Amino acid sequence: MTEPTAPDFHALGLSDDLLDGLDHMNIRKPTPIQAQAIPAVLDGKDLIACAQTGTGKTAAFLLPLIDVIISYRPKEDGSIRGLIVVPTRELALQIDQQLQAIAYFTPITSIPLYGGSDGSTFDSQKQALTSGVEVVIATPGKLLSHLNLGYVPLKGLEMLVLDEADRMMDMGFVDDIRRIINFLPKERQSLMFSATMPPAIRELTKQILKEPVEITIALSKPAEGVDQQAYVVFDMQKANALEHILKHSEATSIVIFAGRKVEVRNLARHLQKRGFNASAMHSDLEQSERESVMLTFRNRKLRILVATDVVSRGIDIDDIDLVINYDVPHDPEDYVHRVGRTARAARKGTAITFVNEKQMREFGRIEALIGYPVKKMPLPEGTSGPAYDPQARSKDKGRNGGHRRSGGRPRPSGARKSGPRN
Repeated sequence: MTEPTAPDFHALGLSDDLLDGLDHMNIRKPTPIQAQAIPAVLDGKDLIACAQTGTGKTAAFLLPLIDVIISYRPKEDGSIRGLIVVPTRELALQIDQQLQAIAYFTPITSIPLYGGSDGSTFDSQKQALTSGVEVVIATPGKLLSHLNLGYVPLKGLEMLVLDEADRMMDMGFVDDIRRIINFLPKERQSLMFSATMPPAIRELTKQILKEPVEITIALSKPAEGVDQQAYVVFDMQKANALEHILKHSEATSIVIFAGRKVEVRNLARHLQKRGFNASAMHSDLEQSERESVMLTFRNRKLRILVATDVVSRGIDIDDIDLVINYDVPHDPEDYVHRVGRTARAARKGTAITFVNEKQMREFGRIEALIGYPVKKMPLPEGTSGPAYDPQARSKDKGRNGGHRRSGGRPRPSGARKSGPRN
């Protein structure tokens, strides 16, 4: 679809109660994804939308979902009207908070369901589900825990939303999603939102959606206000380089991304021992711990948040000064999500990436995606060891014919690559 952006939300056919909520929040003009998605959903179409975090996609499905519920509100039958499935508890909470704000002038009720809760929380969730809540925002595992017990009322479900479908597949939830679909009535409207559209997502859409309208919002490049820098380092140099950057940076709100939970934990402990005000954020923390860390960070009482990619999508923080990629993300689009945490709302910010010798090609894919090279910085003062010289490595490969064994010596012509020795 290539419909132009509507002049304001009043042109999209939304109910007066919803428009009052938007006016109250001083939200006047829809984003491109909202302008294209809302009319299609209100027209009863299934939808597949390729749009990244930050495009306004959450409101693109919340607004028509709420509108459908309040416009065609049935007699009190206790059934869930809208089901939103998301990959993380953070995203579930964020969507629920946004729904509460948008639906302030409507009678809509909602509940987020996510893992890591105790028995009393599970019981309160069961009570809400069986007493008539209208919108459920849930992670797959926790939703299945309730569905398998047989008391979740879904006969009146009107709309299913799968948000960040690619992330759910990356996290191994595809089988859970298929199990969830089996519990749902066949007559429903289904929407799928995904930042990327790999073949596996396409295959899933065939199983879930019926003649969907397709919308694609191009991946946004990092904002002009982001000063992107890259340090080409050996792994053993990262810690010293990081400490130097943190000591000399005036940034008061910093996120450091690392790829694995164990690396996040170790890096946070290392920084704490070196006197930095830092905490870790990863999926192994209890929900109360995660909420406490995020609240402290938002209130600027915590300077450095060391996190996995759970923060790059699904956490909305506008005033981050510095983002550091402790490693190169495997997916180039994850780089855009990480870097997009800074320089939001027309602010300035800095994004630094450490690139080791094995990640040069991956970083090249990132530069190809964003359309320009990221400036390479000299090693900070005090960083031990030699500077990495890709030119020297290229010459070394040329002298050795490009063949190297694990011991670093050239492999003779005709030598076996692997296998038992005689």
